[in-house]
Amino acid sequence: MRRFIPFIRRDPVVPVIRLQGVIAASGRGTALNDASLAPLIEKAFRKGKPAAVALVINSPGGSPVQSSLIAARIRRLADEKGIKVHAFVEDVAASGGYWLACAADEIWVDESSIVGSIGVISATFGLNNFIERHGVERRIYTAGKSKSFLDPFRPENPEDVARLRALQGQIHGSFIDHVKRRRGLRLAEGELFTGDFWTGGKACDLGLADGIGHPVPKLKELYGDRVRLVEHRQKLPLLARLGARLAGDMLGFVEDRAAYARFGL
Repeated sequence: MRRFIPFIRRDPVVPVIRLQGVIAASGRGTALNDASLAPLIEKAFRKGKPAAVALVINSPGGSPVQSSLIAARIRRLADEKGIKVHAFVEDVAASGGYWLACAADEIWVDESSIVGSIGVISATFGLNNFIERHGVERRIYTAGKSKSFLDPFRPENPEDVARLRALQGQIHGSFIDHVKRRRGLRLAEGELFTGDFWTGGKACDLGLADGIGHPVPKLKELYGDRVRLVEHRQKLPLLARLGARLAGDMLGFVEDRAAYARFGL
């Protein structure tokens, strides 16, 4: 009732956006992408007058483009509204997950969080010997010499590999620029951009994070004991909420687990 009474001081409100899962353009399951997160992020920044916005991150990364789009949306709204953003890392903020964390003004971690992996990875299979062994003949016709780029059913082409590495280098450069722009002089000297990753305490020493802190106690410390935390999270599809998965979702689930497994999780 007090919210409708004038001149009564209201308790500070901090919307909490949960960013959990692999970052991917596809809308499967809990995948994080700009299209599905846009309504949550916009609502968090535009509803009422939040004292700040908190991101709770648990992501091993994924699409660099979706990571960039999500982070850019957060920064644009934060700058427009003059609202401070805090990121809290749970198990992991690696690769694209760390890209998201850098959208915040301050990054808080657990001692055992996994942080970093500032690099680019591409993975595929070479199946040319397999199909030859089983008597399968590959027939492919292209217009343009690069249309069969990195075809897994053909022997590895050194020119294709060199081209891929050049593309990776460009994406890696954008990632590094983003981290340097957001973290600035807080970053320690040394090799931070090799794709290596660290636990939370070490990440603080390296300037990749600002300190050890969990959402409730840290936000109470910053905004008072009466601060209200309002959680915003993606809604799962009905089948996922009931525990059922389609065949395509099962494959995505395996891929997601593999992404977390790279960091021992």
